[in-house]
Amino acid sequence: MDSLFGNLKVKSGAAFRFATVRLSRLALTKGSIRSQILIFCLAMSAVAVALGGYSILGIRHAGDLVAKTFDESLMSINYARAAGADFAAMRVASSQRLLTTDPEIRANLDGQIEKLAKTLSEDLAIAADRSQSSRAAQAAAKVQEAADAWMALHQRAIGSSTEGSAAADPRAPGATVGDVDRYSKIVSQQVELLVNYTAGDGFLFRQKALSTIKRDLQLNVAGLTVALFLSALFSWLLARRIIGPVAIASRAARSIAGGDLDATIPKGGTDELGTLLTAMETMRDNIRRMVNQEVSQRRSAQARLSDALETSREGVVLLDADGQVALANSRASEFIRLSPQLLQSNPLDAARLAPADGDIDGFASEAQLADGRWLRVSRSETQEGGVVLVYSDISALKQQKAELHETNLRLDAALTHMSQGLCLYNSEARLQVANRRFCEIFDISPELVVPGMTMEEVLDLSIAAGNHGERTVTDLLAERERSMALHDGNYLQHLSDGRIIAIAQRPTSDGGWLVTCEDVTEQQRAESQIAFMARHDALTKLPNRTLLAERIELAVAQVGRGLGFAVFCLDLDNFKQVNDTLGHPVGDELLCAVADRLNACVREVDTVARLGGDEFAVIQCGVQGGDEAERLARRIVECVGAPYELNGHRVVVGCSVGISMSPGDGTTGEKLLKNADVALYRAKMEGRGTWRFFEPAMDASLQRRRAIELDLREAMVKDEFSLFYQPLYDLHLDRICGFEALLRWHHPKRGLVPPDQFIPIAEEIGLIGPLGEWVLNRACEQATTWPSEMKLAVNVSAVQFRDADFTDVVVGALATSKLSPRRLELEITESVFLANSNETLATLHKLKAQGVRIALDDFGTGYSSLSYLRSFPFDKLKIDKSFVRDATATHGSKSIVRAVISLGRSLGMTTIAEGIETVEQLDHMRAEGCNEAQGFLFSHPVPVTEIAAKILELRNGFKPASVKAMAS
Repeated sequence: MDSLFGNLKVKSGAAFRFATVRLSRLALTKGSIRSQILIFCLAMSAVAVALGGYSILGIRHAGDLVAKTFDESLMSINYARAAGADFAAMRVASSQRLLTTDPEIRANLDGQIEKLAKTLSEDLAIAADRSQSSRAAQAAAKVQEAADAWMALHQRAIGSSTEGSAAADPRAPGATVGDVDRYSKIVSQQVELLVNYTAGDGFLFRQKALSTIKRDLQLNVAGLTVALFLSALFSWLLARRIIGPVAIASRAARSIAGGDLDATIPKGGTDELGTLLTAMETMRDNIRRMVNQEVSQRRSAQARLSDALETSREGVVLLDADGQVALANSRASEFIRLSPQLLQSNPLDAARLAPADGDIDGFASEAQLADGRWLRVSRSETQEGGVVLVYSDISALKQQKAELHETNLRLDAALTHMSQGLCLYNSEARLQVANRRFCEIFDISPELVVPGMTMEEVLDLSIAAGNHGERTVTDLLAERERSMALHDGNYLQHLSDGRIIAIAQRPTSDGGWLVTCEDVTEQQRAESQIAFMARHDALTKLPNRTLLAERIELAVAQVGRGLGFAVFCLDLDNFKQVNDTLGHPVGDELLCAVADRLNACVREVDTVARLGGDEFAVIQCGVQGGDEAERLARRIVECVGAPYELNGHRVVVGCSVGISMSPGDGTTGEKLLKNADVALYRAKMEGRGTWRFFEPAMDASLQRRRAIELDLREAMVKDEFSLFYQPLYDLHLDRICGFEALLRWHHPKRGLVPPDQFIPIAEEIGLIGPLGEWVLNRACEQATTWPSEMKLAVNVSAVQFRDADFTDVVVGALATSKLSPRRLELEITESVFLANSNETLATLHKLKAQGVRIALDDFGTGYSSLSYLRSFPFDKLKIDKSFVRDATATHGSKSIVRAVISLGRSLGMTTIAEGIETVEQLDHMRAEGCNEAQGFLFSHPVPVTEIAAKILELRNGFKPASVKAMAS
């Protein structure tokens, strides 16, 4: 197309130059005035035709570029993005398919995945067909290949997780969810590459189109300049040839008009002026011939008028007062497909030209000829009562309008196929545009939504469709105003049918606003699922420690009303043997079966929770004495101990139970759980398969604890404490980013005492306050010698938070050491919220206001609750090492890790994985998007004297021991 358009440009330019040269030569030769004027008109017509033809070609070429941009570039990009959306949906369906155990849901998900795979293939085929480069087509083929490979891997993963897989051929290749997830990223990268290629091709084509249009505009301007120059040149030549002789003739005419019949009349040439001078000379000689001369002149004027009409581009017809054709040029005859003779002699033809209605003054209409051309017919009355009909060829104008209409249709198609609903209001709050998706979301007939409607009218249609229950237009407008004031125009609207619509409002430059709507029901359900996972065990769906702690809090509140309760800690006997011999799938099924039996043993008011591994807990509410708790314990032991049929295996496990009674054995959930766990330990020590109530004498380490308590009171005075530091590693920057301070007690007899043996005792005897203050001051003082980018993490116990002066202690430590508050990070556990959540939140907000960062430690293992994350904006979530350790081995831990990282990312919080001990664990956390890591893989805790060396070692990246050995 470009080559053809270029050839036409060259040919039209050559014709234009040839015509102008020939006509200028003719204008310079002598001839009649008529011929000179004719030559001038023909020259100007040639210029106009050349410029008009070139402009038409330019418009046609621009239209072709627009059509090609939409048909190829935009369609290729849209279908490439649609393919990415298809695969994202396949990936979500695959994850659900691999996680669910319901056969019916599996079948539905399999059908959904197959349908999405087919849609993906169709979208890729269209994207490749409409692409403008071979690399985009090849990228589409690679996406298809990767998607097919993903499907095969998905099928293998399904086969690996299907019940009875143990009976399958062990040599058959299998796949895990991790394999499918990793390969999903490869497919997503291929899709992203395809989208980038198609977008890049579209951008290159757009640049080419803009360059072509710019070139055409420049050539049009150049042609117009040349035309103006030639017009001026021809005008000057014509004036030079005509004005001089006309002046002579004018002087002679004035002489004759003045009565000077003897005036000398010069001889003229052979042109019209010569004829005029000869006629003047004859008039001078014979006055009688003046009348004939006047008639001759009138005829000459009519001839010139006829010439003007015949050379006009418009068709002209003159009707007299009787409706008879008085005049018609050949152009009009061409338009009406009649010869001038027939038109002048047939009055019916003239009647056929007249408009049908009675509008005479300024009437205009349009008509289409048989050859497809369009005419505009204008009529006006003459002073004598006749009518003048003028026919103008408007075919080019109609074509331009048609092209504009086609462009509008394409824009309408783009709006119609948007995934979001869209409304555009002007500054007067009246609707200008609303796409079909908007009508679909709110179940409104598109015929009812028309431009010019007010927002109130649109809301009335939505209310009439039953979307808003009892709410009125006033309520909906108030909701909109609140969102504009509080949420920058973004809010969620809940419809009566349960759907959730995300609405975003943005002002426009003309004073109006743009409203977009999107159905986010599924997204909200996914977030609810994450919230459920945070409060329930992923495998058994039982409450986890978070929900268990909340239920214990409720039970503690009922104790004051005379309603006691019992806390049971359960541990399965021989579970590890079952897990090791029959495999993890059977072990998981056993845990689910135990959970079902435990639920069957208790009442609806009671709570069964899984603490982790093979540990369970039960809250028995409304207990009046130990007899009721003993009956439930016996029922649990007997029920759990009954045989299980799992995957063709007969499995028998026992159960040991520890029981603590409230309020006698404790007044807090933490104390009751601890005492029940002590009783459980005694039950397992005494033979298992039994139950024991908590007794103070059960604590075999009581004497040792008292000795530690006495030594602990003197340890600070004797300066037996010191701080060790474990590096914190930034996975994104691949370098060390700080240290966590860890307290060590160097006992003169017992040696190095682990913190878990003396920190709880220090909390109970009231030493944690001064000990924590010493740790905070010493750590801040030592951290000032580190590089400024190194952070300092310090653990803070729940007891410290109960101290009303704790904020002052932190501020004092920072002031004394001159350490920047931005470098200090305090790590707390969920247990700090159990005593007094409101006071704890107030303390946290005070620390936050000072610039201190707050991290939530051991997230997921304690009394984790999303309400804490909602109440206070933590800076960091610390994933417990138990989940990190099992993340590469069990699916449950992997899902929890992924959910915590996703939750932290959504809330804008940093996530750190503790307990990293293997390269495999490090790679898994990096792949899941975890921000930081900590563990023995990087370094054991080191004294302050080795900090500088450790920073130098990890500043430029971390290398495992095997890589270091190879490098050495």
